[in-house]
Amino acid sequence: MTPTTAHLALPFFDDVHRELGARLAGWIPGQQIDESDDRQACREWVKRLGDQGWLRYCVPSGSDGALGGALDRLDSRALVILRETLAFHSPLADFAFAMQGLGSGAITLAGTPEQQAAYLPQVASGAKIAAFALSEADAGSDAGAMTTRADPAAGGWTLNGSKTWISNGGIADFYVTFAKTDPAAGTRGITTFIIDAGTPGLDASEHIAVMSPHPLATLKFTDCRLDGDTQLGALNGGFRLAMQTLDIFRASVAGAALGMARRALVEAVRHAKSRKMFGQTLADFQLTQAKIGEMAALVDAAALLTYRAAWLRDEGERRGQSVRVTAEAAMAKMTATENAQRVIDMALQMHGGLGVKVGTRVESLYRDIRALRIYEGATEVQQLIIGKAVLQS
Repeated sequence: MTPTTAHLALPFFDDVHRELGARLAGWIPGQQIDESDDRQACREWVKRLGDQGWLRYCVPSGSDGALGGALDRLDSRALVILRETLAFHSPLADFAFAMQGLGSGAITLAGTPEQQAAYLPQVASGAKIAAFALSEADAGSDAGAMTTRADPAAGGWTLNGSKTWISNGGIADFYVTFAKTDPAAGTRGITTFIIDAGTPGLDASEHIAVMSPHPLATLKFTDCRLDGDTQLGALNGGFRLAMQTLDIFRASVAGAALGMARRALVEAVRHAKSRKMFGQTLADFQLTQAKIGEMAALVDAAALLTYRAAWLRDEGERRGQSVRVTAEAAMAKMTATENAQRVIDMALQMHGGLGVKVGTRVESLYRDIRALRIYEGATEVQQLIIGKAVLQS
């Protein structure tokens, strides 16, 4: 195994995961995409990931493989390995992969056979780009405060409101969208819908520019007419469905952070060994050795929590048990993203002036990692989740 796949020898993984990790680690370094246009680059990454079969891990196989997935069910360890490896080489490739999974995850969990057949094979092949529309301007961590409404209409629903910070906004082919169907019921009054791009009343043209370019947009719904068969899952069961979806993919966010941290450590070691100063290399200084040691420990600590969370969920699925790993996934997400921020910052500092030069790897990593401490539940939210779980135990 190479240094970038050595962790696959840990007992958290099975042979199928080790083979997957080795294959992806052999493929991804050869992929060169111009990422100066993040929207076009994201489309290209989805196409390549789909053409090579990597997106098949975002969906289950279904009976007789009809849904297009590589495995019988969503496998958390496979998702972690894929995201960690992709993020090591290209955080935008990781983004493209992750959104295919997150954007279709609720359909995997609660879709009717017809909904699953219409969307999941297209996600697996890369023919359709997926999006997950939960956040609003005043309803991020507090999903119950959302104001987007779906009101009953003849044969379906009429949607009004807006969503923001929506990944793949403007390039997605469909949006799994959450709206209030019982405004007085808080989180118990939210229902999920599948809304195709191009549906009259949906405007996804307001793009959002962020410090590390990714396709983001605000969605606006104005008398957006939906047929009854667009409802996904139970009426007023949308919040539970959103949390179940995030439970699956939260550990994979930790995997992405882990990939970025590993890359920063590799870059720091490479620079330390080659940078000459005062008649020796930077690596010869004890202060450098101490920093490298701290970085390595932070990476490994995050890795163990990440792999544990993914293993626990997969083991529960294998035994046919509905195991909630909310606290464990929160620990993984919080620790991996926070540790990655520290590791990348130390790597940048070690590079000196080169560290802040636009276009260097540590400079781009510094921008890429910051959003991971916020999306899919900010660090402070993860702390609350963990604290409540400990107090209830």
